[in-house]
Parts: sequence; C-alpha cells; structure tokens
Amino acid sequence: MAFPDRIERTLQLAHPPQRVWAALTTAEGLGTWFGNRAEIDLRLGGQAKLSWDSGDTATLTIERLEPPHVFGYTWPVHGLPDGDPRRTYVEFTLEPAGTGTTLTMVESGFAQLPDAGVHDVAFSGNTEGWTAELGELVAYLDGRA
Repeated sequence: MAFPDRIERTLQLAHPPQRVWAALTTAEGLGTWFGNRAEIDLRLGGQAKLSWDSGDTATLTIERLEPPHVFGYTWPVHGLPDGDPRRTYVEFTLEPAGTGTTLTMVESGFAQLPDAGVHDVAFSGNTEGWTAELGELVAYLDGRA
C-alpha cells in the first residue's frame, strides 16, 4: 500500500503578491506567523532558522527562489530523530488574483517513510500543523497577529 506523499492547501488572500511574499520570506514575517523568532539568509542554499517559545526549532534550506512567485525549501521530517537526513520539500506558489493572491502550499516527500507509524506521525502532524500555521499566516496578513 502506498502512503500519501503530499499535503496541498490553496488559499485566496486579500493581499497583493508582494505583501504575501514578504510574509513568507522575511524574518519579521516568518518570526510572526511561523514561529516566534526567525533569521533568514534569502538566497538559494541559504537557511531560515525558526524558533518557538516552546523551545522547538527548525532549520529550512532554501531550494527554489523566484521572487515574488515561488519560494521552496527542505526541512526535517516531523517525528524523525534529530540528524536524520531525510527531508520534505515545501513550496509556496503565489499567483495574482484580482487585487489579491492565490497561494498554493505543497509539502511533498512523505512517501520516503517506509514505516506506517513513522509516516502517520509525520503526515498527520504536518497536516494539522499546516492548518494552524496557514491560519496564522492569514491572521498576520490581516493585521490580527
């Protein structure tokens, strides 16, 4: 039985692509909606380091950068031990939509997890996580964060 490989979400945002791009690719943006603090070296191969008040951290490696339309990175798989080399790939695509933006987020790479238990932890954890985080992105863009 094949495991689901990707999580995909599409949002219609009432903000222009440049504003959404800044929320995704600046330390201020990321450190508000996707963590409590962030540092970012915005270049191919650069890293973004996120930290939360809980003590959790995440390091993203930028793999695709096409301002202001595509931002992609790899990051550790939720539920695997620190140092495990496996990563998933997250890509945000921004398309103008009237005065707003259609934002599509796809995270892929879950099928590389051969064990059902490990896959379920990673896939369900990130599915729930993206629901919460994208809600925080909307709140940030709308000035409610």
